Amino acid sequence: MRERVYKVMDEHGLRRVRLYDARASCFTYLANNGVPDHLLARWAGHTNVKTTKRWYVKPDVEDLRQAADTWGGLASVSTPAPA
Repeated sequence: MRERVYKVMDEHGLRRVRLYDARASCFTYLANNGVPDHLLARWAGHTNVKTTKRWYVKPDVEDLRQAADTWGGLASVSTPAPA
């Protein structure tokens, strides 16, 4: 199957990626765009949703940016000096 997929990638001028990486990217994309964890687990063939979450549910770049902005705001808040 891998050879056939690589041939299709070559024919269409696409960069070769490992099938596992393509699978991981697809499931991560779906997870970050609201597909429920239990459906992802079912599609991935996992019997435990925790397995799916551990491997495929990753924070999106925008989630990380928002967290960093929040931390930056928290770190810049001036606190009153102890009396």
